[in-house]
This record gives sequence, structure tokens and C-alpha cells, in this order.
Amino acid sequence: MNLVLAVTGATGAWAAKRLVQRSPWPVTLVASDWGRNVYGREVEPFERLAATAAEVCDNADLAAPIASGSVPTVGMVILPCTAGTMGRIAGGLGDTLITRAAHCHLKERRRLVLCVRETPWSLIDCENARTVSAAGGIVMPMSPPFYLAPDTDPDRVTLTDLLTAFVDRVLAVLGHPAEANWKTVK
Repeated sequence: MNLVLAVTGATGAWAAKRLVQRSPWPVTLVASDWGRNVYGREVEPFERLAATAAEVCDNADLAAPIASGSVPTVGMVILPCTAGTMGRIAGGLGDTLITRAAHCHLKERRRLVLCVRETPWSLIDCENARTVSAAGGIVMPMSPPFYLAPDTDPDRVTLTDLLTAFVDRVLAVLGHPAEANWKTVK
């Protein structure tokens, strides 16, 4: 089974690359137009990320396999996830492959992890996060587990270190235990 990774237009796109690199499962990749744009601005041409995925789907293709709940997956991660994407999912809209696949994951009771990058949140964002959580989704703002760098000079902790620790937490939520956790570092 594949892990579905959706990339939307929030910043933090480097974490998507790290997720593909560290996933123990083949990745089915889908990105919004703005997701492709931001990835290209922050990381590298989107085509390089696409080349590392097991499968790539077009966000406009509502006939893609991941648009059906009958196609099993390990789960779906939206990384980074815009507040707008979270709002469309909370509202039950399935007008793109990303939102349709998210709806399928919720209705089939499969893991759906929204890694929301935007901050601060408005009350609307809080309510949308509550709605997604109540429907069975996991809202996981892009906040790295800082405890994984104990006794480390803060000037030596890199963005790579922080995003890798965050990605490992996302994979742990999907059932792939992280090597480093609170028990191993305390």
C-alpha cells in the first residue's frame, strides 16, 4: 500500500521532500498548483520531487485511484497544508483530488494528517481544525519536537534537524516508529 502525500501552497515545502525520503512506504504524490509553485521556490523544481515518488497524480484528476475509498492506502499526509485546504476539507468539499482523497480517508476511517503551516490561526481556523479532528483527521501543525535536541547548542540545530524530527513524528502517527522519541532522549 502507498502513502498519499499532498503538497499545498503553504511554506515549509522542504518537509515534503524529507517525508518522501524517509517514508518506509511507496509514496503517491499530488500537489496543488500553488504547492508546485512554492516547492519550486523553496526547494527545487517540483519535477525532482515527482521523480522520487512511486506515483504522481494530477490534482484535477478526480478519476485517479486515490479519489476512491475502495483503493487502500497507509494513510494520507498533507504537508504542508494551507489553512484554506483545511477549511475545504472541514467543509466537506471534494472539488480537487487533494480534497476528494482527504474526504475518502475520513469516510474510510484511514489516517489523514494535516500538517498546517500557517500561523497565527483565526477562530475560523481553530473551528476547522476541530471539525477535521472530530471527523477522525489528525491536525498536526508544523511544530518540531524541540525536545529531540537536548543539551545541544541552539545555534547548531539546523532546519534540517528540526524538519526531520517533525517528519519522523508524522511517520510515527502513521505507524512507523521514530528512532528518537521522548523515552530515548530523556
